[in-house]
Amino acid sequence: MCLLSSCSTAIDLSKEGFKESADAKAFVQKSSIGVDQNAYSLFNSSRSKETLTSNTDREQHLAWNASPNKEWWRAFQSAPLDQLVQQALNHNPNLTAAKATLTQAQANAMATYGSLAFPNVNAQVGVNRQRVSQATSNVPGGSIFNLYNTSVNVSYTLDLFGANQFAIATAQAQAQFQNYQWRAAELSLSGNVITAALRQAQVNEQIKQTQDILAAQEKQLGIMQKQLQLGAINAAPVLAQASLVSQTKATLPSLEKSLEQATHQIAILCGDFPSQTKWSSLALQDLTMPKELPVSLPSELLRQRPDILASEALMNQSIAALGVAKANLYPQVNLSANSGSLATLSNNLFSTPWSFWTLSTGLTAPIFNAGALNSRVQAAKAGYESSFYNYKSTVLGAFQNVADSLAAIEFDTKSYEQQNINVELAKDNLTIAQKQYSLGAINYMVLLDAQRNIAQAKIGLLNAQANRLANTVALYQSMGGAPWAPSFAQPSKSSEKMAHLH
Repeated sequence: MCLLSSCSTAIDLSKEGFKESADAKAFVQKSSIGVDQNAYSLFNSSRSKETLTSNTDREQHLAWNASPNKEWWRAFQSAPLDQLVQQALNHNPNLTAAKATLTQAQANAMATYGSLAFPNVNAQVGVNRQRVSQATSNVPGGSIFNLYNTSVNVSYTLDLFGANQFAIATAQAQAQFQNYQWRAAELSLSGNVITAALRQAQVNEQIKQTQDILAAQEKQLGIMQKQLQLGAINAAPVLAQASLVSQTKATLPSLEKSLEQATHQIAILCGDFPSQTKWSSLALQDLTMPKELPVSLPSELLRQRPDILASEALMNQSIAALGVAKANLYPQVNLSANSGSLATLSNNLFSTPWSFWTLSTGLTAPIFNAGALNSRVQAAKAGYESSFYNYKSTVLGAFQNVADSLAAIEFDTKSYEQQNINVELAKDNLTIAQKQYSLGAINYMVLLDAQRNIAQAKIGLLNAQANRLANTVALYQSMGGAPWAPSFAQPSKSSEKMAHLH
Protein backbone atom coordinates (compact mmCIF):
# COMPACT_ATOMS: atom_id res chain seq x y z
CA MET A 1 0.00 0.00 0.00
CA CYS A 2 2.90 2.32 0.71
CA LEU A 3 4.23 1.87 -2.81
CA LEU A 4 0.81 2.40 -4.38
CA SER A 5 0.30 5.53 -2.33
CA SER A 6 3.67 6.90 -3.32
CA CYS A 7 3.07 6.24 -6.99
CA SER A 8 -0.09 8.31 -6.87
CA THR A 9 1.62 11.27 -5.21
CA ALA A 10 1.21 14.56 -7.01
CA ILE A 11 4.40 16.12 -8.33
CA ASP A 12 4.01 19.64 -7.01
CA LEU A 13 7.39 20.86 -8.20
CA SER A 14 6.23 24.44 -8.10
CA LYS A 15 7.27 24.35 -4.42
CA GLU A 16 10.86 23.86 -5.40
CA GLY A 17 13.48 26.58 -5.49
CA PHE A 18 14.05 26.48 -9.23
CA LYS A 19 13.35 29.62 -11.20
CA GLU A 20 11.77 27.36 -13.82
CA SER A 21 9.25 26.07 -11.29
CA ALA A 22 8.41 29.62 -10.25
CA ASP A 23 7.74 30.58 -13.88
CA ALA A 24 5.34 27.69 -14.31
CA LYS A 25 3.54 28.46 -11.07
CA ALA A 26 3.18 32.13 -12.01
CA PHE A 27 1.64 31.25 -15.36
CA VAL A 28 -0.85 28.85 -13.77
CA GLN A 29 -1.89 31.53 -11.28
CA LYS A 30 -2.24 34.11 -14.03
CA SER A 31 -4.37 31.70 -16.06
CA SER A 32 -6.79 30.92 -13.26
CA ILE A 33 -6.82 33.72 -10.68
CA GLY A 34 -8.50 37.02 -11.39
CA VAL A 35 -10.46 35.90 -14.44
CA ASP A 36 -12.89 33.52 -12.77
CA GLN A 37 -15.24 36.31 -11.72
CA ASN A 38 -15.49 37.48 -15.34
CA ALA A 39 -15.35 34.08 -17.01
CA TYR A 40 -18.27 34.83 -19.28
CA SER A 41 -16.52 37.89 -20.72
CA LEU A 42 -13.29 35.92 -21.15
CA PHE A 43 -14.99 33.20 -23.19
CA ASN A 44 -17.91 35.10 -24.65
CA SER A 45 -17.19 38.82 -24.42
CA SER A 46 -19.44 40.06 -27.22
CA ARG A 47 -22.42 37.81 -26.64
CA SER A 48 -25.21 37.14 -24.20
CA LYS A 49 -24.22 36.11 -20.71
CA GLU A 50 -26.93 33.51 -20.25
CA THR A 51 -29.55 32.97 -22.98
CA LEU A 52 -28.32 31.62 -26.28
CA THR A 53 -31.60 31.60 -28.16
CA SER A 54 -35.27 32.32 -27.76
CA ASN A 55 -38.46 32.27 -29.83
CA THR A 56 -38.20 28.50 -30.29
CA ASP A 57 -38.99 25.44 -28.22
CA ARG A 58 -35.25 24.69 -27.98
CA GLU A 59 -34.06 27.55 -25.82
CA GLN A 60 -30.69 27.02 -24.15
CA HIS A 61 -28.98 28.76 -21.25
CA LEU A 62 -25.35 28.91 -20.22
CA ALA A 63 -24.78 27.61 -16.70
CA TRP A 64 -21.71 29.56 -15.63
CA ASN A 65 -19.41 28.10 -12.98
CA ALA A 66 -20.89 24.64 -13.64
CA SER A 67 -19.19 21.49 -14.83
CA PRO A 68 -20.54 18.62 -16.95
CA ASN A 69 -21.79 15.45 -15.33
CA LYS A 70 -19.66 12.33 -15.45
CA GLU A 71 -21.80 10.75 -18.17
CA TRP A 72 -22.42 14.06 -19.91
CA TRP A 73 -23.83 12.45 -23.05
CA ARG A 74 -26.96 11.51 -21.10
CA ALA A 75 -27.98 15.16 -21.37
CA PHE A 76 -29.25 14.31 -24.88
CA GLN A 77 -31.78 11.89 -23.28
CA SER A 78 -31.36 9.09 -25.80
CA ALA A 79 -31.14 5.53 -24.47
CA PRO A 80 -29.76 4.11 -27.77
CA LEU A 81 -27.04 6.78 -27.79
CA ASP A 82 -26.16 5.97 -24.16
CA GLN A 83 -25.81 2.29 -25.04
CA LEU A 84 -23.64 3.09 -28.06
CA VAL A 85 -21.23 5.22 -26.02
CA GLN A 86 -21.00 2.57 -23.31
CA GLN A 87 -20.28 -0.11 -25.90
CA ALA A 88 -17.44 1.98 -27.30
CA LEU A 89 -15.99 2.63 -23.84
CA ASN A 90 -16.06 -1.10 -23.10
CA HIS A 91 -14.66 -2.45 -26.37
CA ASN A 92 -12.60 0.21 -28.15
CA PRO A 93 -9.07 -1.21 -28.65
CA ASN A 94 -7.31 2.16 -28.54
CA LEU A 95 -8.84 2.94 -25.15
CA THR A 96 -7.85 -0.51 -23.89
CA ALA A 97 -4.30 0.07 -25.16
CA ALA A 98 -4.17 3.42 -23.35
CA LYS A 99 -5.25 1.69 -20.15
CA ALA A 100 -2.53 -0.94 -20.56
CA THR A 101 0.06 1.78 -21.15
CA LEU A 102 -1.10 3.48 -17.96
CA THR A 103 -0.71 0.22 -16.02
CA GLN A 104 2.80 -0.15 -17.44
CA ALA A 105 3.78 3.39 -16.42
CA GLN A 106 2.38 2.91 -12.92
CA ALA A 107 4.30 -0.35 -12.52
CA ASN A 108 7.50 1.33 -13.70
CA ALA A 109 6.94 4.15 -11.20
CA MET A 110 6.50 1.60 -8.42
CA ALA A 111 9.68 -0.17 -9.51
CA THR A 112 11.65 3.08 -9.54
CA TYR A 113 10.35 4.03 -6.11
CA GLY A 114 11.13 0.62 -4.65
CA SER A 115 14.66 0.54 -6.02
CA LEU A 116 15.66 4.10 -5.04
CA ALA A 117 13.69 5.02 -1.92
CA PHE A 118 14.73 2.00 0.17
CA PRO A 119 17.94 0.02 0.69
CA ASN A 120 18.47 -2.96 -1.56
CA VAL A 121 18.78 -6.19 0.43
CA ASN A 122 19.87 -9.40 -1.30
CA ALA A 123 20.57 -12.87 0.07
CA GLN A 124 23.02 -15.31 -1.45
CA VAL A 125 23.46 -19.03 -0.78
CA GLY A 126 26.09 -21.12 -2.56
CA VAL A 127 28.08 -24.34 -2.44
CA ASN A 128 31.54 -25.04 -3.85
CA ARG A 129 33.38 -28.38 -4.13
CA GLN A 130 37.08 -27.84 -3.57
CA ARG A 131 40.31 -29.82 -3.51
CA VAL A 132 43.15 -28.64 -1.25
CA SER A 133 46.68 -29.84 -1.85
CA GLN A 134 48.62 -32.00 0.63
CA ALA A 135 50.97 -29.12 1.37
CA THR A 136 48.05 -26.96 2.43
CA SER A 137 45.90 -29.52 4.25
CA ASN A 138 48.62 -31.80 5.69
CA VAL A 139 46.45 -34.68 4.46
CA PRO A 140 48.17 -37.34 2.34
CA GLY A 141 47.03 -36.93 -1.26
CA GLY A 142 45.23 -33.70 -0.42
CA SER A 143 41.68 -33.14 0.75
CA ILE A 144 38.35 -32.82 -1.17
CA PHE A 145 35.39 -31.22 0.60
CA ASN A 146 32.26 -29.11 0.07
CA LEU A 147 32.18 -25.47 1.20
CA TYR A 148 28.76 -23.97 1.94
CA ASN A 149 28.29 -20.21 2.25
CA THR A 150 25.45 -17.82 2.88
CA SER A 151 25.43 -14.04 3.07
CA VAL A 152 23.16 -11.00 3.21
CA ASN A 153 24.13 -7.88 1.26
CA VAL A 154 22.67 -4.44 1.95
CA SER A 155 23.38 -1.37 -0.19
CA TYR A 156 22.00 2.14 -0.19
CA THR A 157 22.85 5.42 -1.88
CA LEU A 158 22.45 8.44 0.38
CA ASP A 159 20.26 10.95 -1.46
CA LEU A 160 22.08 14.02 -0.18
CA PHE A 161 21.41 16.13 -3.28
CA GLY A 162 18.07 14.75 -4.42
CA ALA A 163 19.08 12.62 -7.40
CA ASN A 164 16.96 9.68 -6.25
CA GLN A 165 13.97 11.83 -5.34
CA PHE A 166 14.06 13.55 -8.72
CA ALA A 167 14.36 10.21 -10.49
CA ILE A 168 11.29 8.98 -8.58
CA ALA A 169 9.48 12.21 -9.48
CA THR A 170 10.32 11.65 -13.14
CA ALA A 171 8.77 8.18 -13.13
CA GLN A 172 5.72 9.39 -11.22
CA ALA A 173 5.20 12.28 -13.65
CA GLN A 174 5.32 9.80 -16.52
CA ALA A 175 2.65 7.70 -14.80
CA GLN A 176 0.52 10.81 -14.31
CA PHE A 177 0.96 11.72 -17.97
CA GLN A 178 -0.29 8.30 -19.05
CA ASN A 179 -3.17 8.62 -16.62
CA TYR A 180 -4.30 11.84 -18.26
CA GLN A 181 -3.65 10.41 -21.73
CA TRP A 182 -6.04 7.58 -20.91
CA ARG A 183 -8.65 10.06 -19.71
CA ALA A 184 -8.15 12.14 -22.88
CA ALA A 185 -8.63 9.03 -25.01
CA GLU A 186 -11.84 8.25 -23.15
CA LEU A 187 -13.16 11.79 -23.62
CA SER A 188 -12.19 11.85 -27.30
CA LEU A 189 -13.76 8.44 -27.90
CA SER A 190 -17.12 9.36 -26.38
CA GLY A 191 -17.20 12.60 -28.38
CA ASN A 192 -16.23 10.88 -31.62
CA VAL A 193 -18.90 8.21 -31.17
CA ILE A 194 -21.62 10.79 -30.61
CA THR A 195 -20.44 12.95 -33.50
CA ALA A 196 -20.39 9.94 -35.83
CA ALA A 197 -23.88 8.93 -34.72
CA LEU A 198 -25.13 12.48 -35.33
CA ARG A 199 -23.51 12.52 -38.74
CA GLN A 200 -25.10 9.18 -39.59
CA ALA A 201 -28.54 10.41 -38.52
CA GLN A 202 -28.11 13.67 -40.42
CA VAL A 203 -27.07 12.02 -43.67
CA ASN A 204 -29.72 9.33 -43.38
CA GLU A 205 -32.45 11.94 -43.04
CA GLN A 206 -30.90 14.09 -45.76
CA ILE A 207 -31.07 11.12 -48.15
CA LYS A 208 -34.78 10.72 -47.42
CA GLN A 209 -35.47 14.42 -48.03
CA THR A 210 -33.39 14.38 -51.22
CA GLN A 211 -35.34 11.38 -52.45
CA ASP A 212 -38.59 13.30 -51.81
CA ILE A 213 -37.22 16.23 -53.80
CA LEU A 214 -36.16 13.90 -56.59
CA ALA A 215 -39.61 12.29 -56.68
CA ALA A 216 -41.26 15.70 -57.06
CA GLN A 217 -38.80 16.71 -59.78
CA GLU A 218 -39.37 13.48 -61.66
CA LYS A 219 -43.15 14.00 -61.53
CA GLN A 220 -42.66 17.49 -62.93
CA LEU A 221 -40.43 16.09 -65.67
CA GLY A 222 -43.05 13.49 -66.59
CA ILE A 223 -45.73 16.15 -66.86
CA MET A 224 -43.50 18.39 -68.94
CA GLN A 225 -42.63 15.53 -71.31
CA LYS A 226 -46.35 14.93 -71.91
CA GLN A 227 -46.82 18.67 -72.51
CA LEU A 228 -43.98 18.52 -75.02
CA GLN A 229 -45.62 15.64 -76.86
CA LEU A 230 -48.87 17.61 -77.03
CA GLY A 231 -47.06 20.67 -78.31
CA ALA A 232 -47.97 22.76 -75.29
CA ILE A 233 -44.32 23.65 -74.53
CA ASN A 234 -41.02 23.51 -76.37
CA ALA A 235 -38.01 21.32 -75.56
CA ALA A 236 -35.99 23.94 -73.63
CA PRO A 237 -37.84 23.75 -70.27
CA VAL A 238 -37.97 19.96 -70.54
CA LEU A 239 -34.20 19.77 -70.95
CA ALA A 240 -33.74 22.18 -68.03
CA GLN A 241 -35.95 20.02 -65.82
CA ALA A 242 -34.13 16.85 -66.94
CA SER A 243 -30.82 18.51 -66.02
CA LEU A 244 -32.22 19.42 -62.59
CA VAL A 245 -33.31 15.79 -62.03
CA SER A 246 -29.84 14.59 -63.04
CA GLN A 247 -28.16 17.03 -60.65
CA THR A 248 -30.32 15.86 -57.76
CA LYS A 249 -29.56 12.22 -58.56
CA ALA A 250 -25.84 13.04 -58.61
CA THR A 251 -25.98 14.14 -54.95
CA LEU A 252 -27.29 10.79 -53.72
CA PRO A 253 -24.12 8.66 -54.25
CA SER A 254 -22.08 11.18 -52.23
CA LEU A 255 -24.63 11.11 -49.41
CA GLU A 256 -24.79 7.32 -49.46
CA LYS A 257 -21.00 7.18 -49.30
CA SER A 258 -21.01 9.49 -46.26
CA LEU A 259 -23.64 7.30 -44.63
CA GLU A 260 -21.57 4.16 -45.14
CA GLN A 261 -18.43 5.88 -43.84
CA ALA A 262 -20.23 7.08 -40.70
CA THR A 263 -21.60 3.57 -40.12
CA HIS A 264 -18.15 2.04 -40.55
CA GLN A 265 -16.62 4.60 -38.21
CA ILE A 266 -19.15 3.78 -35.50
CA ALA A 267 -18.40 0.07 -35.88
CA ILE A 268 -14.64 0.59 -35.55
CA LEU A 269 -15.01 2.92 -32.56
CA CYS A 270 -17.07 0.21 -30.87
CA GLY A 271 -14.42 -2.43 -31.55
CA ASP A 272 -16.33 -4.21 -34.33
CA PHE A 273 -15.56 -4.94 -37.96
CA PRO A 274 -17.45 -2.68 -40.39
CA SER A 275 -19.59 -5.58 -41.58
CA GLN A 276 -20.46 -6.71 -38.04
CA THR A 277 -22.07 -3.57 -36.68
CA LYS A 278 -25.54 -4.05 -35.21
CA TRP A 279 -26.16 -0.34 -34.70
CA SER A 280 -29.24 1.18 -36.31
CA SER A 281 -29.21 4.87 -37.13
CA LEU A 282 -30.61 7.44 -34.74
CA ALA A 283 -33.21 10.03 -35.67
CA LEU A 284 -32.23 13.58 -34.76
CA GLN A 285 -35.77 14.12 -33.51
CA ASP A 286 -35.11 11.48 -30.84
CA LEU A 287 -32.38 13.62 -29.27
CA THR A 288 -33.18 16.33 -26.75
CA MET A 289 -31.19 19.53 -26.90
CA PRO A 290 -29.74 20.15 -23.40
CA LYS A 291 -31.50 23.10 -21.77
CA GLU A 292 -28.43 24.18 -19.82
CA LEU A 293 -24.87 24.12 -21.10
CA PRO A 294 -22.23 24.11 -18.35
CA VAL A 295 -19.30 26.49 -18.69
CA SER A 296 -16.53 25.85 -16.17
CA LEU A 297 -14.48 28.55 -14.54
CA PRO A 298 -11.02 28.98 -16.08
CA SER A 299 -9.44 27.65 -12.89
CA GLU A 300 -11.65 24.57 -13.05
CA LEU A 301 -10.85 24.14 -16.73
CA LEU A 302 -7.15 23.89 -15.84
CA ARG A 303 -7.91 21.12 -13.34
CA GLN A 304 -10.28 18.99 -15.41
CA ARG A 305 -9.12 19.09 -19.03
CA PRO A 306 -6.95 15.99 -19.49
CA ASP A 307 -4.78 17.53 -22.22
CA ILE A 308 -3.83 20.40 -19.88
CA LEU A 309 -3.13 18.00 -17.04
CA ALA A 310 -1.06 15.76 -19.33
CA SER A 311 0.95 18.75 -20.53
CA GLU A 312 1.49 19.82 -16.93
CA ALA A 313 2.73 16.32 -16.08
CA LEU A 314 5.27 16.52 -18.92
CA MET A 315 6.40 19.89 -17.61
CA ASN A 316 6.85 18.41 -14.14
CA GLN A 317 8.77 15.54 -15.67
CA SER A 318 11.13 17.98 -17.39
CA ILE A 319 11.65 19.87 -14.10
CA ALA A 320 12.47 16.57 -12.38
CA ALA A 321 14.91 15.71 -15.18
CA LEU A 322 16.56 19.06 -14.59
CA GLY A 323 16.84 18.18 -10.90
CA VAL A 324 18.55 14.89 -11.76
CA ALA A 325 21.01 16.68 -14.03
CA LYS A 326 21.86 19.21 -11.32
CA ALA A 327 22.21 16.53 -8.64
CA ASN A 328 24.72 14.66 -10.81
CA LEU A 329 27.08 17.64 -10.44
CA TYR A 330 27.56 16.71 -6.78
CA PRO A 331 29.17 13.70 -5.03
CA GLN A 332 27.28 10.50 -4.34
CA VAL A 333 27.76 8.52 -1.13
CA ASN A 334 27.14 4.77 -1.20
CA LEU A 335 26.75 2.60 1.90
CA SER A 336 27.00 -1.19 1.87
CA ALA A 337 27.11 -4.02 4.39
CA ASN A 338 27.73 -7.73 4.01
CA SER A 339 27.41 -10.50 6.58
CA GLY A 340 27.56 -14.26 6.15
CA SER A 341 28.89 -17.62 7.28
CA LEU A 342 30.89 -20.55 5.91
CA ALA A 343 30.55 -24.25 6.74
CA THR A 344 31.76 -27.54 5.34
CA LEU A 345 28.49 -29.25 6.24
CA SER A 346 25.12 -27.91 5.11
CA ASN A 347 23.42 -28.65 8.44
CA ASN A 348 26.01 -26.47 10.19
CA LEU A 349 25.48 -23.51 7.89
CA PHE A 350 22.74 -21.85 9.95
CA SER A 351 23.70 -23.25 13.34
CA THR A 352 26.99 -21.45 13.66
CA PRO A 353 27.52 -17.75 14.34
CA TRP A 354 28.14 -15.46 11.42
CA SER A 355 31.71 -16.03 10.41
CA PHE A 356 32.31 -12.76 8.62
CA TRP A 357 30.89 -9.26 8.10
CA THR A 358 31.95 -6.08 6.32
CA LEU A 359 30.84 -2.45 6.38
CA SER A 360 31.91 -0.04 3.68
CA THR A 361 31.22 3.41 2.39
CA GLY A 362 32.26 5.05 -0.82
CA LEU A 363 32.13 8.51 -2.32
CA THR A 364 31.98 9.20 -6.03
CA ALA A 365 32.54 12.75 -7.16
CA PRO A 366 32.88 14.18 -10.67
CA ILE A 367 36.28 15.77 -11.29
CA PHE A 368 36.71 16.01 -15.05
CA ASN A 369 34.14 15.14 -17.71
CA ALA A 370 34.89 17.70 -20.44
CA GLY A 371 31.76 19.67 -19.59
CA ALA A 372 29.41 16.71 -20.14
CA LEU A 373 27.51 17.18 -16.88
CA ASN A 374 27.04 20.91 -17.36
CA SER A 375 25.88 20.29 -20.92
CA ARG A 376 23.30 17.84 -19.62
CA VAL A 377 22.05 20.54 -17.26
CA GLN A 378 21.73 22.97 -20.15
CA ALA A 379 19.93 20.33 -22.21
CA ALA A 380 17.53 19.67 -19.34
CA LYS A 381 16.84 23.41 -19.02
CA ALA A 382 16.08 23.59 -22.74
CA GLY A 383 13.79 20.57 -22.36
CA TYR A 384 11.96 22.32 -19.55
CA GLU A 385 11.60 25.50 -21.62
CA SER A 386 10.07 23.50 -24.46
CA SER A 387 7.61 21.72 -22.15
CA PHE A 388 6.67 25.00 -20.45
CA TYR A 389 5.75 26.71 -23.70
CA ASN A 390 3.93 23.58 -24.88
CA TYR A 391 1.95 23.72 -21.65
CA LYS A 392 1.23 27.39 -22.18
CA SER A 393 0.08 26.69 -25.73
CA THR A 394 -2.19 23.90 -24.51
CA VAL A 395 -3.84 26.21 -21.96
CA LEU A 396 -4.40 28.95 -24.52
CA GLY A 397 -5.72 26.41 -27.00
CA ALA A 398 -8.17 25.12 -24.39
CA PHE A 399 -9.54 28.63 -23.82
CA GLN A 400 -9.87 29.02 -27.58
CA ASN A 401 -11.78 25.71 -27.82
CA VAL A 402 -14.31 26.92 -25.27
CA ALA A 403 -14.73 30.32 -26.91
CA ASP A 404 -15.06 28.77 -30.37
CA SER A 405 -17.64 26.26 -29.16
CA LEU A 406 -19.73 28.95 -27.47
CA ALA A 407 -19.60 31.13 -30.57
CA ALA A 408 -20.48 28.20 -32.81
CA ILE A 409 -23.47 27.26 -30.67
CA GLU A 410 -24.75 30.82 -30.66
CA PHE A 411 -24.49 31.20 -34.42
CA ASP A 412 -25.94 27.70 -34.89
CA THR A 413 -28.98 28.68 -32.83
CA LYS A 414 -29.49 31.75 -35.00
CA SER A 415 -29.22 29.60 -38.09
CA TYR A 416 -31.62 27.08 -36.56
CA GLU A 417 -34.16 29.80 -35.81
CA GLN A 418 -33.98 31.12 -39.37
CA GLN A 419 -34.23 27.64 -40.87
CA ASN A 420 -37.20 26.95 -38.61
CA ILE A 421 -38.86 30.08 -39.99
CA ASN A 422 -38.13 28.89 -43.52
CA VAL A 423 -39.82 25.55 -42.83
CA GLU A 424 -42.90 27.24 -41.37
CA LEU A 425 -43.14 29.55 -44.38
CA ALA A 426 -42.74 26.58 -46.73
CA LYS A 427 -45.50 24.73 -44.85
CA ASP A 428 -47.82 27.73 -45.12
CA ASN A 429 -47.04 28.03 -48.81
CA LEU A 430 -47.81 24.33 -49.34
CA THR A 431 -51.11 24.65 -47.47
CA ILE A 432 -52.13 27.55 -49.68
CA ALA A 433 -50.98 25.73 -52.81
CA GLN A 434 -52.99 22.64 -51.86
CA LYS A 435 -56.15 24.75 -51.37
CA GLN A 436 -55.58 26.59 -54.64
CA TYR A 437 -55.00 23.33 -56.50
CA SER A 438 -58.20 21.82 -55.10
CA LEU A 439 -60.08 24.87 -56.39
CA GLY A 440 -58.38 24.67 -59.77
CA ALA A 441 -56.61 28.03 -59.30
CA ILE A 442 -53.14 26.57 -59.96
CA ASN A 443 -51.84 23.63 -61.90
CA TYR A 444 -50.13 20.54 -60.52
CA MET A 445 -46.68 21.89 -61.40
CA VAL A 446 -47.03 24.72 -58.89
CA LEU A 447 -48.11 22.26 -56.21
CA LEU A 448 -45.06 20.11 -56.89
CA ASP A 449 -42.85 23.20 -56.57
CA ALA A 450 -44.36 23.88 -53.13
CA GLN A 451 -43.72 20.28 -52.06
CA ARG A 452 -40.14 20.45 -53.29
CA ASN A 453 -39.57 23.75 -51.48
CA ILE A 454 -40.67 22.31 -48.14
CA ALA A 455 -38.33 19.33 -48.59
CA GLN A 456 -35.44 21.69 -49.28
CA ALA A 457 -36.33 23.80 -46.25
CA LYS A 458 -36.38 20.66 -44.09
CA ILE A 459 -32.86 19.79 -45.28
CA GLY A 460 -31.67 23.24 -44.20
CA LEU A 461 -33.32 22.82 -40.80
CA LEU A 462 -31.89 19.33 -40.48
CA ASN A 463 -28.36 20.57 -41.15
CA ALA A 464 -28.77 23.45 -38.68
CA GLN A 465 -30.05 21.06 -36.01
CA ALA A 466 -27.21 18.59 -36.59
CA ASN A 467 -24.60 21.37 -36.45
CA ARG A 468 -26.07 22.65 -33.22
CA LEU A 469 -25.99 19.21 -31.65
CA ALA A 470 -22.43 18.57 -32.86
CA ASN A 471 -21.17 21.88 -31.46
CA THR A 472 -22.93 21.13 -28.17
CA VAL A 473 -20.90 17.93 -28.04
CA ALA A 474 -17.78 19.99 -28.84
CA LEU A 475 -18.55 22.29 -25.90
CA TYR A 476 -18.78 19.36 -23.51
CA GLN A 477 -15.46 18.10 -24.84
CA SER A 478 -13.83 21.54 -24.57
CA MET A 479 -14.83 21.54 -20.89
CA GLY A 480 -12.83 18.33 -20.48
CA GLY A 481 -15.87 16.30 -19.56
CA ALA A 482 -16.75 15.93 -15.90
CA PRO A 483 -14.35 17.18 -13.18
CA TRP A 484 -11.78 14.45 -12.99
CA ALA A 485 -8.42 14.14 -11.30
CA PRO A 486 -6.75 11.32 -9.39
CA SER A 487 -6.63 11.83 -5.64
CA PHE A 488 -2.99 12.71 -5.17
CA ALA A 489 -1.30 13.06 -1.82
CA GLN A 490 0.95 16.00 -1.08
CA PRO A 491 4.72 15.77 -1.60
CA SER A 492 6.63 14.23 1.24
CA LYS A 493 8.78 16.18 3.67
CA SER A 494 11.89 14.67 2.13
CA SER A 495 11.07 16.17 -1.27
CA GLU A 496 10.55 19.59 0.30
CA LYS A 497 13.88 19.24 2.10
CA MET A 498 15.47 18.23 -1.18
CA ALA A 499 14.02 21.34 -2.85
CA HIS A 500 15.44 23.51 -0.05
CA LEU A 501 18.91 22.12 -0.71
CA HIS A 502 18.69 23.44 -4.25
